[in-house]
Amino acid sequence: MRATLQGHIPEGQQVEAVIIRVQQGEQECFSWIVDAYQQPIYRYCCRMLGNTQDAEDAVQDVLVKAYQSIRGYKPAVSFSAWLYRIAGNHCLNLLRQRRRQGQFLQLFRPAATVAGPEQELDQRLYSPALEKAIGRLSLEERNLLVLRVFEEQSFPEISAILNINPNALHKRMERIKRKVRETMQAEEGISWNGQESVMSTKI
Repeated sequence: MRATLQGHIPEGQQVEAVIIRVQQGEQECFSWIVDAYQQPIYRYCCRMLGNTQDAEDAVQDVLVKAYQSIRGYKPAVSFSAWLYRIAGNHCLNLLRQRRRQGQFLQLFRPAATVAGPEQELDQRLYSPALEKAIGRLSLEERNLLVLRVFEEQSFPEISAILNINPNALHKRMERIKRKVRETMQAEEGISWNGQESVMSTKI
């Protein structure tokens, strides 16, 4: 099973069946979940923490927490959303402990660990003005932006991850866009234009 599923995220009945087996005491089945979800959760932690070493430590902590809590998982939301919620809470706690904005800004710089289309998107999105605008967002606002732009999560999925009403979520995203736009326009008269055309396709 591990060999055939490694490298992509399963959903639906397939993953739920594995979770039931883990909940029933078949601990070895959790390695299948690790194979399927480790890379996307690592990528998300990189985005949030801006540091590959911290992300490596964080993903291990997240998976341990998931294993310890999996008996309480119920399929009211997708397992992916449940796992991202654990990862998000863990990363936000780490970021709050840092309390230094400079540590956060690296998340929007192109990272060597991210290849292909994702790296190209980073390069199109990143600019010093955008970096400064992102730095003025709250941690929660930054988390929303990372989930939507870089993780390409749908609004229903983000709603499940963050436990936010979909209507409220749309309003928050609009406020984030407006805040970033206003900061960039105020920064030496830089226009939003090109950045907005990229981000508006995601947000």
